[in-house]
Amino acid sequence: MAGLMKSDATKGNDETDQAQVDIWRFVFGFTEMALVKCAIELEIPEILEKHGDPMTLSQLSLALSCSSPALFRIMRFLMNRGIFKETITDQGTMGYVQTPLSRLLIKDGKNSFATLLLFESSSVMLAPWHFLSAQMLDNGTSAFVRAHGKNVWQYAADHPGHSKFIDEAMACDTRLTVPAILEGCPEVFNGLSSMVDVGGGNGTALSILIKACPWIRGINFDVPHVLSVAPEYEGIEHVGGDMFVSVPKAHAAFIKWVLHDWNDDECIQILKNCKEAISEYGTAGKVIIIEVVIEDRKGDKLKDVGLMLDMVMLAHTTKGKERTAEEWAYVLHEAGFTRHTIKNIQNVSSVIEAYP
Repeated sequence: MAGLMKSDATKGNDETDQAQVDIWRFVFGFTEMALVKCAIELEIPEILEKHGDPMTLSQLSLALSCSSPALFRIMRFLMNRGIFKETITDQGTMGYVQTPLSRLLIKDGKNSFATLLLFESSSVMLAPWHFLSAQMLDNGTSAFVRAHGKNVWQYAADHPGHSKFIDEAMACDTRLTVPAILEGCPEVFNGLSSMVDVGGGNGTALSILIKACPWIRGINFDVPHVLSVAPEYEGIEHVGGDMFVSVPKAHAAFIKWVLHDWNDDECIQILKNCKEAISEYGTAGKVIIIEVVIEDRKGDKLKDVGLMLDMVMLAHTTKGKERTAEEWAYVLHEAGFTRHTIKNIQNVSSVIEAYP
């Protein structure tokens, strides 16, 4: 009994010690976002990538025209988070080099997350988090509205620069997600003659898909003010409109990271319009939904990202949320779809195929 009590006491002490460590991560958790943002704005990843060889502190400081002591402290912090690393130069001194993580911070990089991070760390998107508790005590007013006096879509319509920022940020995820779909389940696009991207933003998703599947005619569908600054792509037509009213006709409707912005009734209305858009193709038509599916998959390192995105929906939209498989089944059934499948890919999102 004494041994058991000692073991329990040791366990309790270990948990208390760990709590003392963990609490500091919550107190100063903002420093990670702030320092990564700093690295992006200083273009440190681009400088290291262009230099190629390990870059000493003095070389990097000279390239940035900034203080070596301050830069040393910033790089020390970022290396401790695994964003950069040190190695020995040909001259035997220590130099900084890129990592797979830091390459995701190159603004024009292939799989860059730089714009998405700059967007989420902007004052506009951070402000609502300070009103989350107030939102919980008054469900009638969202945190974003409390911060800015209007919802996220009204704010974007009134601020063209922010609207463009949204599309550029969403394109960061799209450039990772669409290739993951094409690699993980390319059969999703087999046999399709046309596809409308509902809420397609600047057309990034369709541009990647049409390049990989040139037999598909693309329709990029979004509100007019978004499409007014969208680039032109071969094989893609931009069509303006309101997805709550109707969706352009096509063999398939593709809808990525849109439905999580809306409550169940609004999702059902959008899905009904998507179902109507593919109606002339009968059972050959389908709706392809790219969204998070909240589920308990053992060993799933991306599950926590889904839960974080759910909190983003809580803070940034009025009634949006990430959904479980059961919640997706509900809205799809209510919208009139007879069956659907969910396919997991190497991405935080899953592929949901819904059939009339």
